[in-house]
Amino acid sequence: MTTLNRRRFLTQSATTVTALAVLGNQRAVGANDRIIVGVMGIGGRGTALAGMFAARKDVEIAYLCDVDARRFPGTRKLVEDAQGRSPRCVGDFRRILEDRAVDVLINATPDHWHALGSILACQAGKHVYVEKPMAYSVQEGRKMVQAARKYRRVVNVGMQSRSAPYAQAARDVVQSGKLGSIRLVRVYNLMQHPAQHLGPEQPLPEGFDYDRWCGPAARLPYIPGRYWLNTAEFSCGPIPGDAVHQLDLARYALGDPPPPKTVAHTGGILVLQDGRDLPDTQFATFEYDRYTLHFEGALWTPYMKKTPFNLRDRDAFSDWAWNGTKIEILGSQACMCLGRHGDGWQVFDENHKVIEQAYGRQGDRWHIDNFVACVRSGARPNADVEQGHQSALLCHLANAAWRMGNAKLKFDAGTESFPDAPEAERFLRRARYRAPWLLPETV
Repeated sequence: MTTLNRRRFLTQSATTVTALAVLGNQRAVGANDRIIVGVMGIGGRGTALAGMFAARKDVEIAYLCDVDARRFPGTRKLVEDAQGRSPRCVGDFRRILEDRAVDVLINATPDHWHALGSILACQAGKHVYVEKPMAYSVQEGRKMVQAARKYRRVVNVGMQSRSAPYAQAARDVVQSGKLGSIRLVRVYNLMQHPAQHLGPEQPLPEGFDYDRWCGPAARLPYIPGRYWLNTAEFSCGPIPGDAVHQLDLARYALGDPPPPKTVAHTGGILVLQDGRDLPDTQFATFEYDRYTLHFEGALWTPYMKKTPFNLRDRDAFSDWAWNGTKIEILGSQACMCLGRHGDGWQVFDENHKVIEQAYGRQGDRWHIDNFVACVRSGARPNADVEQGHQSALLCHLANAAWRMGNAKLKFDAGTESFPDAPEAERFLRRARYRAPWLLPETV
């Protein structure tokens, strides 16, 4: 891996933010102050977050940033309609970091930009709302935690189910012991994805800064039919990118346990032979001290479904048998079926009778409420950077075991390494960074 010292990093990869990094660029946010926000990445999720934040009376979206200028008109109008003021549109997120008035950076970029965007924001005195999965690699995730702690910044991850009241109630039931002794947890991410169609390299569209989009990753040929989620240079994988929601919710319900002792994996690219280099099938088993967590992910199961959006905020439960994103927590006395994004939960006894349940609502509103409150108070948020790291870690461990030929690996949580298979540790970090976007040795 290519690295460089902190001084050269700030000079080469962020020359415009060197002066403001750690020396007093932190604006204090009072209880009645409006929180000033810049949004980095205005694809589907970034635009949705911009709209939700702009709808708040205590927030102003001051900047929209994207490397594709074609995205600006629609998102700018959405924000302007919500807050009555038009944000400034920029193509370089460092313009946001230079502005001392900005309190928060929302980082809704693809996976490969999460770490550097968030670390630089912390160094510039900004709080961060970063989308899931929190980091491209284990190494990047740990450095994000270090940056948040060193610069005393609130870094919240977009794992919004943690903030939903129904999820908090589910955690209370699990922690109360009502399920009995928990020995097995099953987490699912089963659905149908379309095949990608690569085609030949194409000219770059006008207004699209593809070089900056690639950032720290290799500048691959521009092929519009290649989906970034299916490409290892940019992504943790299409399965981890979605499944991290359920893995995090399972960890939350279980009391946020430390990392597993071992990981074993089977699967690979078995069905969607379309030029992708990340799995369409992932079955992973994680061994903890008192229970086993088994994960099943596949992108070729059309009969397994995510809960439709029109059911996520209603007093209704999905059909658990065909719910492709459910969690099953199996105890010696009862079993809980738990769903993400407002799916609710039900507890079944030995006769399959429902003995306790709660309808759900999606957690975005409460998640943003919690983040804003923590920006004001300095408290750690519901989806703190450390928990974001620990949940994404499961995805990275599964990927490492797959890359080792569907191996079983022992994991040392203290050193975040594989003591019995040091050759696998190269899969816990990016092999190389592309200048000038280099990962600092010290944040």
